[in-house]
Amino acid sequence: IFTHFPGLKCVVPSNPYNAKGLMTAAIRDDDPVIVFNNRQLMGLRFEDHVPEDPYVIDIGKSDFKTRGEDITLLGIGYTTRVCMEAAALLEDQGYSVEVLDLLSLSPMDDDAILSSVQKTRKIVIVDEDYPRCSIASDISALVAEEAFDYLDAPIINCTGKDVPMPYAANLEKLALVTTEEVVTRASFCCLLYESPSPRDEA
Repeated sequence: IFTHFPGLKCVVPSNPYNAKGLMTAAIRDDDPVIVFNNRQLMGLRFEDHVPEDPYVIDIGKSDFKTRGEDITLLGIGYTTRVCMEAAALLEDQGYSVEVLDLLSLSPMDDDAILSSVQKTRKIVIVDEDYPRCSIASDISALVAEEAFDYLDAPIINCTGKDVPMPYAANLEKLALVTTEEVVTRASFCCLLYESPSPRDEA
């Protein structure tokens, strides 16, 4: 909703390190900035070291968590963790996976998204939002408009279910996007739309 308003910057940390860097950048920015923290990340353990000295992560820049050749998994906040878990399972299946942590929704790092798609030629956008009118839909439109000729497979949006978020914890889990769903859809995409890679030709 907030990314819809021009001039309002929106960032989504995915771990303690970039949470501190983005918060510092937000405080120092001359424009209004909203920092969205996902409650599912709270209480989790991370290996990232967070320096005591202040540092800034540029608003509008994303972060490549892994580099790969076969498919791009794009994560937003908590779903970056889902993408990393899915990437590990896909690597076990023999795929080279690129994971892109978006970090900033507005402004968005269009160049990083497009450069990744141009390389891997496949993308799965993992977003907790509802399927309709989501950030995933916006990214899909960007890729379709700017990188259509590079695609070897349909753009896949892996989102939450199209239902009101349940209050009960067991039902809430059923409404959220899961690692298994990402792995299934990404591996299906790679399997059906595999193109010969330089490694195969060699």
